[in-house]
Amino acid sequence: MESLKDKSFKPCFVTQPPAGASQLHEEKKTSANAKVMVINTKETDEERLQRLREKANQLPLQPGVYIMHDKAGKIIYVGKSKVLKNRVSQYFHEHAGHAPKTARMVSNVADFEYILCDSEMEALTLENSLIKLHTPKYNIRLKDDKNYPYIRITVNDAFPEISMVRKRTADGARYFGPYSSAQAVSRILVTIRKSFRIASCKKSFPRDIGKERPCIYAQIGQCCAPCTGKVSSEQYKEIFRDITAMLRGSFEDVRKSLQEKMEHAAENLEFEAAAIYRDRIDSLSKLWQKQKVVAAPDAEQDVIGIYRGDTCSCISVFYIRGGCLIDSEHFNFGADQIMEDENIPAFLSEFYTMREFIPKELLLGFPLDTDDLASLTAFLSKKAGRKINVRIPERGDAKKLCEMACENAEQNAKQYQFESEKDNKTLVKLASMLGLEVVPERIEAYDISNLGAEHITAGMIVCENGKFIKKDYRTFSIRETTGAPDDYASMKEALRRRLEHILHPTGSGFGETPPDLILLDGGKGHVSTVLGLMEELGLAIPVMGMVKDEFHKTRALTDGVREINIAREQSVFVYVYKIQEEVHRYTVSRMMGAKNKTMKKSSLEEIDGIGAAKAKLLLSHFKSLTAIRNATMEELCEVDGISEALARNIRAYFAKS
Repeated sequence: MESLKDKSFKPCFVTQPPAGASQLHEEKKTSANAKVMVINTKETDEERLQRLREKANQLPLQPGVYIMHDKAGKIIYVGKSKVLKNRVSQYFHEHAGHAPKTARMVSNVADFEYILCDSEMEALTLENSLIKLHTPKYNIRLKDDKNYPYIRITVNDAFPEISMVRKRTADGARYFGPYSSAQAVSRILVTIRKSFRIASCKKSFPRDIGKERPCIYAQIGQCCAPCTGKVSSEQYKEIFRDITAMLRGSFEDVRKSLQEKMEHAAENLEFEAAAIYRDRIDSLSKLWQKQKVVAAPDAEQDVIGIYRGDTCSCISVFYIRGGCLIDSEHFNFGADQIMEDENIPAFLSEFYTMREFIPKELLLGFPLDTDDLASLTAFLSKKAGRKINVRIPERGDAKKLCEMACENAEQNAKQYQFESEKDNKTLVKLASMLGLEVVPERIEAYDISNLGAEHITAGMIVCENGKFIKKDYRTFSIRETTGAPDDYASMKEALRRRLEHILHPTGSGFGETPPDLILLDGGKGHVSTVLGLMEELGLAIPVMGMVKDEFHKTRALTDGVREINIAREQSVFVYVYKIQEEVHRYTVSRMMGAKNKTMKKSSLEEIDGIGAAKAKLLLSHFKSLTAIRNATMEELCEVDGISEALARNIRAYFAKS
């Protein structure tokens, strides 16, 4: 993707009001790409719209990207248009008749800027980049892709390996996905390992060839046993070429390839090899028969359907490979996110930017402007390196597939709305029970975990509108608390560091949105400590402690003075219980992760001059730390690489400890 600094982009930030208008704002540059706008708060809504309308009428009749700001200067919406003046002017027209979501966005626009582009495809690329960079409130967008699972194949190794990973890196491996869930990836990996008889152990080849007897999987015919040395690197790579083709969706190509290999082996009287290919074909055929056949055998398509509602919307994607529906994925969007036709190309461009593979054809179950269709097609074709056909079918089986995708989108949106309403009712009940002034849409929960005085860790989890937002989770390694563990001091340190982000935002996005409620894994002591910190910092955020029973389960919430029994409201009790379990799980896992990292390092490496290699030599020679502790200078010097000076350091270390 081209940089914003590339000469092909012509930045044109309109900052001055039109002639005759009063100076309503000034801009202060805080960085190369950030601006803070100070808006005249006395400006009426009518004056604001008039100012923006006049400013929009000065825009050029060229393609580009427009960027909407709220009164704080924050980017709340990014869009593109082939004719900037016409599109942006529509937002501020006196009789625009916007949909509710668009009307909400327009009511919050205090100013806008724009960037000219040479073409619509260029504008689409830039729009996608800006949406991903700024995550505007009103744009539909994908979740952070770090949680999506991929299948990774180390194609450049002598003996390739296949595994599930959560992050793509530029390591020369091939990545397939992202997939809709870890369960979907696990099912695929199990099928691949059984069908292609590849190794599922932790051994690394060729390093471990011949070192151990073949395992049980080789004995029952579920592994070709590269550990025996009977399978060459080229033979193993050939297996992975078929696996790669299958993951790309070319099931028919894989079947034909295996058929040819089976026939070739049979003609050369290699009946054992022919039987292996036959069994592989049967296994893949059974897998294929389980899929729902919805198109021609050679069909390779993604079918995209949309449902748009006032309170929620949904995009559904059906993945069709070899004529069969092999998977589906659904993306739900809340009441604020605008799903207009102009937003769809940006969403789809980001969607396929995250994916290794783009099918030959995309079927859209909704209308799309001709120019938007053309720019999306050009973008996808460029990324795929081949022609991609994007079309809107009007009749036949393709049209029925699109209708089915749209129906699924509607059903998923309604289910999402039902769950959201249920969560909202729970939050309303929680607010009522705790006497909160507002419904707590954003809740942050904290816990402390440690092993003695080591690795004291505070975990923070976030819930928004009843859903865990894992990308906002954070860990605080406690630095100031030394000696005996002190949960109160540790909690105070963690909260101070988190709340500082509210008082002094860094622009990173972390912590700048204050929570509506803070939950602490602790009782009155924890609450009193944090309330004292709040008073010190001049903040007023409701704080509650999750009081546990003898079984370590939350039985009540406390504000530091009184306990509020939540057991009488089952939905509230279950909701708080889930939060307590999640913050405890997250904090303990992060603390244990820190502990495990140190356990991988020998204590001998704390000795001056002793690194990992020499520590390994010492342990290999003496077999235990006790033997090293009791060794004489002469015995230590017998170890390769241990000089008299290092031996003195070792003796001094153990004498001190």
